Amino acid sequence: MAEPAGSTDAREELMTLAATVRNHLQRKAAAGIRAIPKRRAAHGNSDQPAASGPLGGLDDNLFSDYGEARAADSLETLRAAIGDCRRCKLWPGRTHLVFGVGNPRAEIMFVGEGPGRDEDLQGEPFVGRAGQLLTDIITKGMKLRREDIYIANVIKCRPPENRNPEPDEVESCEPFLKKQIELIRPRIIVGLGKFAVQTLLQSKVPITRLRGIWHEYHGIKLMPTFHPAYLLRNPGDKKLVWEDIQKVLEELKTASA
Repeated sequence: MAEPAGSTDAREELMTLAATVRNHLQRKAAAGIRAIPKRRAAHGNSDQPAASGPLGGLDDNLFSDYGEARAADSLETLRAAIGDCRRCKLWPGRTHLVFGVGNPRAEIMFVGEGPGRDEDLQGEPFVGRAGQLLTDIITKGMKLRREDIYIANVIKCRPPENRNPEPDEVESCEPFLKKQIELIRPRIIVGLGKFAVQTLLQSKVPITRLRGIWHEYHGIKLMPTFHPAYLLRNPGDKKLVWEDIQKVLEELKTASA
């Protein structure tokens, strides 16, 4: 007797589900994650969702690779949760995962696009020529120490030949940046360049129209400006970045008053 069509469909659906679970667990094992995090109860009630922040839209259930990151209570535990990340196709080409660097309680946070060759080799953001220019902006222009700032990128692994990150790569990595921002809770974010700014603002508006104007990111003041790598190619626009940085300093002074 032939098997009912509905029974066949159900079995195929179950096999697909099992394959999904198996692949998910294999990815977690490859990333060094050996346990599936449990949802933390809010206010002692397990029926209530966990408190939401910038990562609040990500479920920390069986089908999420972000549960441990969502539960992280420090930059150190967040970095441990990321592990030997293999969540997107960039990992085979990296030398180091470039997490971020600086003061975990910084009032100002700089966010760029992604690591380049020097950053990939050293495991630290903004250490090449563009990084030296950013350091000059911080130390010579803002009269601050680099270690007083926090610096990170939208993505943590270098794209091949420094190409722009692709949408699936951003989707895999952006949650970690959001959690970094949530943990640091800076007074001001300075978005460096078109890609970082458009990602943070979820906008396609050109950087030339966004820069120099205050925006808001989850309740935090955001100042878009040009990327230091752009300034290396277009040194005449350094004066525009300095205008933007002066607005940042004025806002910081006002907020601290």
